Amino acid sequence: MKIDVAVPVPDKEKRAVLAAAVSKLFDKWGLSSADRLALLGLSEENRAALHRYARGEALAANRDLTDRVGHLLGIHKSLKLLYPKNDEIVSRWMSSPNVKFGGQTPINVVRRFGLPGLVMIRGTLDAMRGT
Repeated sequence: MKIDVAVPVPDKEKRAVLAAAVSKLFDKWGLSSADRLALLGLSEENRAALHRYARGEALAANRDLTDRVGHLLGIHKSLKLLYPKNDEIVSRWMSSPNVKFGGQTPINVVRRFGLPGLVMIRGTLDAMRGT
């Protein structure tokens, strides 16, 4: 017997809150449009979506996209907990080479591995926090 345990995509109102939060986070991290697209798993053709999200429009009703945003917000939370007095580290961590990822930046890990790379980054930070 197969059991469907799919979690539903958040409603439009929640997706709008997520869009605003991730847009603000990307600004804090100082990311280029190309990096923002890569972290969201979007192609260059979806560049206009970044502008819509920054204006407060809801994320697309897409499980991969909402999962990615959830992981990105979790990464930011972990960074704030690990470095509560160092906003510079929090702001630059995603785009800085890291020995834990073979000298690659976390953004490049996501470019290479997609959503599993994002999960790996979040898991690494969770392990650093001891959770």
